[in-house]
Amino acid sequence: MNNRYLALVGLFIAGFLSQPNSAMASTDAVEPYPLEYWALRSVINNAQISPDGKYLGIQKIPNKDGNPIIEVYEASNLDKEPFRFNADPMEITTFSWASDNHIIVSLRQKVRDQIDGFNQGVYDGRIVIVNVDTKKIKTVNELNPSIESVLPQKPGKVILSFNEGGEDGPGAKLSEPFRPRAYWEYDLDSGRKKLLIRGTLVQGNIDFNGKGEPWLARGFDIADGEFVWYLRRPGESGWEEFHRLHEDSFDDFFVMGFDDTKQGNLMVIGHFGQNTNGLYSFNPDTGQTEEQIFISPDVDVWNISRHSNFWQYPDKITGVAYATDKIHYAFFDEIEEATYEQLKAVIPFSHNVSVTARSRDGQSMTILNTGPQDPGTYYMLKDGEFKSVGSRQPLLESEKLARMEYHTFEARDGEKIRAYVTVPHGEPPFPTIVLPHGGPFVSELVIYDEWSQMLANNGYMVVQPQYRGSFNYGMKFHKISFENGGQGGYKMQDDKDDSALYLVKEGLADPDRLAMFGWSYGGYAALVAASRTPQIYQCTIAGAAVADMIQQINYYRWALRGSQKTTQLSYREGSINPIEEVAKVNVPILLIHGDVDQRVPVTHADKYRKELDKHNKYYKYVELEGADHFSNTLFYNHQIELYESMIDFLDNDCGNISKELQASN
Repeated sequence: MNNRYLALVGLFIAGFLSQPNSAMASTDAVEPYPLEYWALRSVINNAQISPDGKYLGIQKIPNKDGNPIIEVYEASNLDKEPFRFNADPMEITTFSWASDNHIIVSLRQKVRDQIDGFNQGVYDGRIVIVNVDTKKIKTVNELNPSIESVLPQKPGKVILSFNEGGEDGPGAKLSEPFRPRAYWEYDLDSGRKKLLIRGTLVQGNIDFNGKGEPWLARGFDIADGEFVWYLRRPGESGWEEFHRLHEDSFDDFFVMGFDDTKQGNLMVIGHFGQNTNGLYSFNPDTGQTEEQIFISPDVDVWNISRHSNFWQYPDKITGVAYATDKIHYAFFDEIEEATYEQLKAVIPFSHNVSVTARSRDGQSMTILNTGPQDPGTYYMLKDGEFKSVGSRQPLLESEKLARMEYHTFEARDGEKIRAYVTVPHGEPPFPTIVLPHGGPFVSELVIYDEWSQMLANNGYMVVQPQYRGSFNYGMKFHKISFENGGQGGYKMQDDKDDSALYLVKEGLADPDRLAMFGWSYGGYAALVAASRTPQIYQCTIAGAAVADMIQQINYYRWALRGSQKTTQLSYREGSINPIEEVAKVNVPILLIHGDVDQRVPVTHADKYRKELDKHNKYYKYVELEGADHFSNTLFYNHQIELYESMIDFLDNDCGNISKELQASN
């Protein structure tokens, strides 16, 4: 079957490559798109073929103010009128196939106008099951259920988990004690459910294999302060403990699945004494690694790759992924590797190619490509024909989008820093925006970044530095940000400043037209940049910014323990606190904040504005009504207000007001 499939792929590739190559982008300057184009939410943001290859499900937003709908087509005849459904008054967030004729759909609904406290947003979640043959829709009544597993060997069944005895997810209270989840087998047609297992305090999180059998559990030993892993072997009913990790440890330990090459062994991502984590074959009987399957000295393992045909091989690991300029794969499966290489060969502007779904017989699939010059295009291979089924942003042409470069440079103290640079059409030096990621303790991989592309389309080069504290570059690089005192505003800020100065030195950035824009921690960095001496930037834009580090840590100080307590307290309490630095602000600031931000409440912006007024500092403020902290709560009206205010501020306030302020000083 697999060899026949490869031959089929080769045939359609030969035909596709005979067409003109559309990936030769023009180097001429381009006219900026209207900002309305960038403000649109994804027109299509999911496309999946059914397990039997009969149906194609597409999630789309029909107009700029509309909510998502799902359309189900006959995969062999996309011209035929599809079956459509929406979730009004709820909003569809995602869907996946649960059987040949069932789609499981996740929904959310705004249930309050104001946040209920820190991390207590305005949305609640639901799940519905749609039978595309009978057109019947069934609601799962429990609040905020989770889809744990689709069961390829049990048609019409899935595993859902619920938090019994209290709320979970967005509606939960931080002050409530932890309640383990219960796991149920759910019948998609009847709605009946059968209890499989209840989590306990000792085994609070449980994973299931493709047969629906619980095989891995994780818990926490409060007395000893240790995370504990348990294994249930095939055919057995009891759990056995096989690993402990103290809560003070910074090491990774992620169990990904069984090692097919060594019976009884597990594939585990962890550090095991190394600076970067790697993928290892781990013997649960001895508690020791037996083989280092993959490790990079420079970057961490990003993830593992699972087989593209979930319905046939639900538990099969086919490779390991690591991230530099993009996601790279080291495959263990030659056929999977060949499949992806051939797909990349036929997709224009291919960058990050993923199979979103594949039929049980392996002959049909849906594919997504995303990259700097492709916001996301969905393709389908069906009946030997390879075709595009839609783009996330069809108004944006790949040739007019900016290219992205991956740079490395030395910070002022010699530390190696990586950065993604989005380069606009035209000739350097460019006005340049430093765009640090939020977090700050996250891994950032820039594949397609709407903010960077929007700014580049308007003539601004954008650099996204991977500053100290970022994950993905080893334990040492992460720990610099807090180990000897919080480095927010110090070394972490130097890395951002040095990325701008590096581009100036390379002749790419204009030293008289530099700015910083960020969201969340990135907004915090923009506030710090506004008061830094010597002045590097002409202005800063601070979105959803942490303005008061002590206020932020006080939201969750009581819940911290172990390594997280060490990290957060050292970082938050030792870093520069913007609310205390307002008197030093020496450039114009644009503040932007959502009025229902649950992660960084709008009181941060309120307090900071009062200090700006007190010290007679120049700023503008935009409050996004109904916007939470996260990008999936920014609708068209939020996006257009955000983009219009940013471009107006950069074009009119940034350089001009900055010069006036410098003259007055």
